[in-house]
Amino acid sequence: MTAVDTLTQTLRDSGYSATATRRTIFSALQHQEPLGMRELIARLPGIDRASVYRNIALFEQLGIVQRLQTGWKYKLELAGDFHEHHHHATCLNCGVLTIIPEIIELEQTVQKIGKIFNFRLMQHQLELQGYCERCSQKPE
Repeated sequence: MTAVDTLTQTLRDSGYSATATRRTIFSALQHQEPLGMRELIARLPGIDRASVYRNIALFEQLGIVQRLQTGWKYKLELAGDFHEHHHHATCLNCGVLTIIPEIIELEQTVQKIGKIFNFRLMQHQLELQGYCERCSQKPE
């Protein structure tokens, strides 16, 4: 099943249609680094802001997209059913967000933590915060 098929099924299961606007918004988020709302809206010139906000709210409610907090702001990315598992590192100075691909040892450690605390782990998201290479080399 493709990501678009999963989108269509998720919407249909909740009583919604996979409209052209929803598919376009979904496509703008596919195969991208996480985007802020301003960036997302800029990629959707034919769709008004209110429609983007309304559909993103629906996508969040249905678990199609997730917010990644970056300080007091956030970025959006498709939820786990629509891409490969990964984590993030965010620079506290410039805000650049780096995607960290799945690392087997890390995933095993997360599973061990769940077992230690008798916690039935369904999903997880790891956010590292610090300074990117460029910002950490700047004189203070």
